[in-house]
Amino acid sequence: MSAYNKMLVAIDLTEEAPQVLEKAKAMSVAHGANLVLVHVVEPVGYAYGGDIPMDLTELQTQLDKAAREQLAAYGEQYGVEKTNQIVTVGRPESEIHRLVKEQAADLVIVGSHGRKGFQLLLGSTANGVLHGTECDVLAIRIR
Repeated sequence: MSAYNKMLVAIDLTEEAPQVLEKAKAMSVAHGANLVLVHVVEPVGYAYGGDIPMDLTELQTQLDKAAREQLAAYGEQYGVEKTNQIVTVGRPESEIHRLVKEQAADLVIVGSHGRKGFQLLLGSTANGVLHGTECDVLAIRIR
């Protein structure tokens, strides 16, 4: 029996995502675990403090659609079933915490740029996930 049965892999859909996915796939094979791919689309209004006088629904819909397409491509490439591909909208840390419980995940895998100094003070998604998740968290160093 493995220590990990379900691994939630939170990726940001940049060109760096495969670095995280390669290691996550290898770990899932080694542990005989299911992978769940997750991408959190931040609400467009967050970037502008929510104070812009225009309807951003169409832009949000386009971002959501693009994220689903990209996640599906990664899912196909790494052998993750459609039912284990989740795109959600919200704050990344909060959504990942929610999904860990909802999916009964026992490991969260995230990418980390290993920021230092001022960037570290501002916090990162990896740090936010670590503090508040009830299961183990593995941060993959992105190079």
